Amino acid sequence: QVQLVESGGGLVQAGASLRVSCVDSGRTFSNYAMGWFRQAPGKEREFVAAISRNIFRTDYADSVKGRFTISRDNTKSTVYLQMNDLKPEDTAVYYCAAAASGSYFMVVRSTTLYDYWGQGTQVTVSS
Repeated sequence: QVQLVESGGGLVQAGASLRVSCVDSGRTFSNYAMGWFRQAPGKEREFVAAISRNIFRTDYADSVKGRFTISRDNTKSTVYLQMNDLKPEDTAVYYCAAAASGSYFMVVRSTTLYDYWGQGTQVTVSS
């Protein structure tokens, strides 16, 4: 069973950095491709970043490419999202998600392919 818990959100000024984390309390974390999504008020949930089971493949939304970095530590059952040069438009609730994957190299963008979701952590960027 996968149970995802995000942490590390907060209120920061534009240009600042923040790292959010997501821990899986289950014992099968390495079997899942992981992703980060975000949802701003009145908007649909959107893809931010994804990482494969074996950390060798990553994928990013164009809006965050070059500013955000996704990583994972399978020994700690944790996925991270390092966010640099934050902008007010990055303000949203950030969710991590896990997708069962038979491939070590698969990265997943579609929300419909994810099996488990965390409860979200709020990130607010002031101008």
